[in-house]
Amino acid sequence: MSAGDDGTGFDAGRRHWLGGTVACAAMLSAALAEGASPDPSRMPPQKGDVLVFPPEQNAGRAITASDLVAGAAPLLAYPRDPSSGALRARSRLNQILLLKLDPAKLDRIAARHALDGVLAFSGVCTHAACGVSSWKAETSRLVCPCHGSEFDPAAHATATAGPAPRALPILPLALQGEHFIVAGAFTGKVGVKKP
Repeated sequence: MSAGDDGTGFDAGRRHWLGGTVACAAMLSAALAEGASPDPSRMPPQKGDVLVFPPEQNAGRAITASDLVAGAAPLLAYPRDPSSGALRARSRLNQILLLKLDPAKLDRIAARHALDGVLAFSGVCTHAACGVSSWKAETSRLVCPCHGSEFDPAAHATATAGPAPRALPILPLALQGEHFIVAGAFTGKVGVKKP
């Protein structure tokens, strides 16, 4: 088990994602340049998408509140198009960190976006667009292993250490039955802001 890997598959899911990111971005750019409609698996999260486990973990089933433990490492989630069933796992915009915190400890912004303490954040670091793939349990911080940036999810994922210049964007959520669905676009730009 690597440093920061708590056995939940959080780091393993990141390795899977990083493997195809560059190739997928190039193929999407080529398809858009040719005027082709984008592949649903490469589109960013859409309103109404269901959050699911990565395919290699729990067979890609929908995540429910019972899967989340307050204060535990985040779950890696992907959005799935409910109409086509397409898993939106081929764009780095779709790396979502889903976690549950004590609602009493959330700042005003995090509380506004939380569902009974459940929050979803972009898993792409705002410094160099690396995957935020570690969890520091003793301080309840999300950690980017590339350059050591840390984010406090209770304070709307504000950067608290390292070179990251801003917070991780929040993905608004809603409940549909017992499943988490995307309720809107990320609250900010995912990854690095270009000048």
